[in-house]
Amino acid sequence: MNLTLRVWRQAGPSAAGAFVEYRAHDVSPDMSFLEMLDVVNEELTAKGEAPIAFDHDCREGICGMCGMMINGLAHGPVQATTTCQLHMRSFTDGETLTIEPWRAAAFPVLRDLCVDRGAFDRIIQSGGYVSVATGNAVDGNAMPISKPDADAAMDAAACIGCGACVAACPNGSASLFTAAKVSHLGHLPQGQPERYRRALRMVAQMDLEHFGGCTLFGECQAACPKEISIDEIARMNRDFLYASASELEESAKTGGAG
Repeated sequence: MNLTLRVWRQAGPSAAGAFVEYRAHDVSPDMSFLEMLDVVNEELTAKGEAPIAFDHDCREGICGMCGMMINGLAHGPVQATTTCQLHMRSFTDGETLTIEPWRAAAFPVLRDLCVDRGAFDRIIQSGGYVSVATGNAVDGNAMPISKPDADAAMDAAACIGCGACVAACPNGSASLFTAAKVSHLGHLPQGQPERYRRALRMVAQMDLEHFGGCTLFGECQAACPKEISIDEIARMNRDFLYASASELEESAKTGGAG
C-alpha cells in the first residue's frame, strides 16, 4: 500500500502548528497504525529530519496512551479499537490520511500528536479512592458481591483514560471518562463510604479543568475503544444530584459554612 499522510506538526506548546504532507511507501496491510508511523519516522530520521512525535506505550489496547484523530475520528474508523490495535488493512491503497492530535482546550498540544492529559489524572486524584481497613489480608470471598454489580463495575473499569471521548465530543466534555471512574468504585460495596463525596469532588475537578458541558450527544460512546456506555453519565449525574442535595440539607442543619 502507498499512502499520503497529512500530519499535524507543532514544535512545542507555544509554537504555531501546520499540516505537513508525507508519503508512506510499501505499507503492509498487516502493520498496525503505530508501526506504519514507526516506518515513516525511520525514513525521516535517515534524512536528518525530526521524527513525528506521538504518544504510545503498551501497544496492546489497555494503556490509553495512543490517542490521535485519524480522518476526523478518534482512534480511526474501526469501532472499539485503539490506535495501536488499528491495522492498515482498514484503509485503501492510495488513500490520503489526515492525522491530528486530540482537539480540546483541556488537552494542550505538547508536540506534534502529543497532548497533555494531566487533567484526567487530577480528576482521579480529586476523588478516585476508597477506604480500606488495614490489617491482615482477608479471604477473597469475605465480602460477597453480586455478579450484576461485579459486571457493572468491570464494564466501567474498562476505561483506559485515552481521551477519545473528549476528542470526539463537540463540547470537549470529559463526562464519560469521569462517570466511568465514579461508577466503577460506586458499584462495589468497598466504594460506598465515599460514593457521593467522590461524585461531588470529581465533577468539580472536571469543571475546574475547563472541559465542556455534556449534552448527551453520544459521540463519546461511539468513539470509546472500550465501549463505555453513556448510561454511566446518567448514573454519575444521579449521584451528583443526590450528593448536592444532601450537602445543602446538611448545611441548613448546621447553619451553613458562614
